[in-house]
Formats: sequence, C-alpha cells, structure tokens
Amino acid sequence: MTDRLAAAVAVTRYQKEWFSRTAAHSRAGEQIAIVNADVPHEVLRALDIPYVVTQWWSSIIAAKQAGPAAMERVAARGLPDFSLQYDAMPLGEQDLPPDARPWGGLPAPAFAIAERSGDVTQKIFEQWGERPGTETFLLSRTAADPVPERWWELVPHEWETAFGTDRLDLLQAEIEEMIAWLEHRTHRRLDRERLAEIMRLGNEHAEWNRRTRDLVATARPTPVTVNDTMPAVMVPQWHRGTQWAVDAARALHDEVADRVAGGQGVCPGERRRLMWIGRGLWSDLAMYQRFQDEFGAVFVWSMYLAIAADGYQRFGDDPVRALAARFVGITDQLYVPPWSSDWYLKEALSHDVDGVVHLVADDTPGGGFITEALEGAGIPVLEIRANNADARSTGAARIPERIVEFLRTRVPGRA
Repeated sequence: MTDRLAAAVAVTRYQKEWFSRTAAHSRAGEQIAIVNADVPHEVLRALDIPYVVTQWWSSIIAAKQAGPAAMERVAARGLPDFSLQYDAMPLGEQDLPPDARPWGGLPAPAFAIAERSGDVTQKIFEQWGERPGTETFLLSRTAADPVPERWWELVPHEWETAFGTDRLDLLQAEIEEMIAWLEHRTHRRLDRERLAEIMRLGNEHAEWNRRTRDLVATARPTPVTVNDTMPAVMVPQWHRGTQWAVDAARALHDEVADRVAGGQGVCPGERRRLMWIGRGLWSDLAMYQRFQDEFGAVFVWSMYLAIAADGYQRFGDDPVRALAARFVGITDQLYVPPWSSDWYLKEALSHDVDGVVHLVADDTPGGGFITEALEGAGIPVLEIRANNADARSTGAARIPERIVEFLRTRVPGRA
C-alpha cells in the first residue's frame, strides 16, 4: 500500500498556509519569535505571539534542498558550518537571495528563545540577538540525578518525584522571568486561566498520540510509514495547546485505527521491523521506504510519535509549574542515559523490532549508551554519525548503502 496518510497531507497543507499568513503579518509589523523545540511554547501561545520552531524551519530548508547554501552563508559570516546545523541553518537562510529562500523566507523575528542545551546552541541564539530588531532570551539546562525507573509512568502526574524540586524551582522561576520579559516588550499580560486551558489541550493532544503509538506498536503488518507519521505528528506539536492540534492528533489516530482494522500494511512482504533513533532525515524522507521491496524491511518507529506519546502529558493545578515539568527533562528523555537508553529499549521491545538504525548527531554524546543497551538486549544496531538536516553530512555518511549492508549482514528476515 502506497497511499499517503490523509492526516499527513492535511497538516502539511495547513502548516504551509499558516506560515504564509504568519510571515505576511510579520512583514506588516507583527512581532514573531524563533524558538528551539525545548522551550515552553505555551507561554508564547497564551500571549498571542506567533512562533517558528528552529528545527521545523530547518526541516523545510533541508527538504527544499537549500541546506548547503544556507550553511555556506553561515560560514561566510565567519561561523562554523559543521556543528549543530539543525540549529544554525535558519541563521544562514536569513542571508540567502530572496528567490532561494523557502516559502519566501522567514521574516526577521523580534524574539529568539532557546534552552542552553549546549554551548553551541547558546552561541547560535546569541547570534540571533545580534541581528537588527531581534532580542535573545536563554533558559538554563539542568542535569538529572537521580534518574527514576520507568519515568514514562511517573511524569504525567508524579513529575515532582521524577524531576526533583530544585530543577523545577529553577525552570519555573526562569519561565516567570521570560513571561515578564515578553510582557514588557509586547505590552500584554499573561492570562493564566488561558495558559491552564492551553495545558489541558496539550494533555488531550498527547493522549491521542499515545493511543496512536500503541496501535502502531501492536499492529501486524505495519499500517503506516514513518515518513508519514513524522510530519503528521510534528506539525501539530508546533500548534500544541490549540483545538486544531487536538483534532489533528485525533484524525491521525482514527486513520491509523481504520487501517489496522482493515488489515492494511505498507509492505505486503514485511519480514524485518526497523527502528530509527535520531532526528528525521528531512532532506530525503523517501529513504525510509527504499528497503521494503528487496528486504521486506519497514521502519515501524521514530522518536516523534513515541516522545509525543510519553513525553508531554503533565497534569497539575499550577500551569506554570506543570509547564516547567513538561520541559525540564525533555532532553534527558531523548538523549541522556539512562533516561534515554531505558526508554528506547522499552520502545524497541514493545514494537518488536529486529534492528535499529541509530543516527547520532554531534550534540548527542550519550548515543553510545543507547546503542549498548539495545545491543545488550540482543537487538543489532547500526550507528551512523551525521547531521540529519545537512545533505552534505548525510551524503558523506552513505546512509542508504550502510543500511543495505546492515540488513544483509546483521538483521535476519522473518519467515
């Protein structure tokens, strides 16, 4: 079956229309923000500040094959073009000729907000603050110690136990500082009842993603491709806290449920179930389906649907503290062992995968521990070191060729 998910087509169309409207309003004088994925977007939504997520915009730049040119512009400014391209690419896009900028280009943002998840991310967002008309706000990155077992069962309600009071106190105080910083610059006041409603909608949204993830985990044959679920999940994430995002997540669930009920599969000869750990290969999403005909190999898992299922639900009476709990550990959950390694192993086992392709970026130093945990459970892992958004990097890594070799030599097919 090759038909695309209607949910994926619908959200992609919506996002392009949304970006066009947002860019037009920005060029007419409305303040917008550029933010990384690990900051509390819900505050911006509650203050009616449109925002563009760095990683999403990088995925568009990469998909439109403008990534190498954007990174050349980064280098032309005297900055490194070989580190954290996923964060840096939008900086270079600002300097491309008008006809080379995807979708007309990102208008100059008024605000650039990031979490200090590393020295390089901080420096990239400081560069935004040096551009005319843009100011930078940075949030702290804290470490996790001790690490709770089976954190995915704790974090929706028992997040104080999972993350620790000190970490939550710090991030909550910094979110309050960010709120005051934005209020001063926009002459608006945060409606905390509205923020509470945005958090409620975000929790409902995550519940639909959890149900979809569980459907995909147990379905045989695999009903959807990851190159469809990636956009179908991530576009609504950037609208988290809206009824549209909830409806989009429910539409994805219902479409997957219909496929499962009808026994539909994306690969009639499914013999190998694969897991893709790491960020999406946005410049070549078709790559994920190249191994179906020859090897019966289907990518059944990506982090996007899985973290949307396990990583975002936070219930609590104080919306700002619950929001701090939503974001204080998001990097831990994806990249810091044993938070990450325990979770990836849980997901590999629940999805019954035969092999894992692990794309390790330069800002994910705990990758080796993730691989070790999976290999220790008898699941073969192919580690590839490359930047997902930079076609120069992924091309040099020879990703399809290495996956073919991996399938031939280390991942036996099922009967």
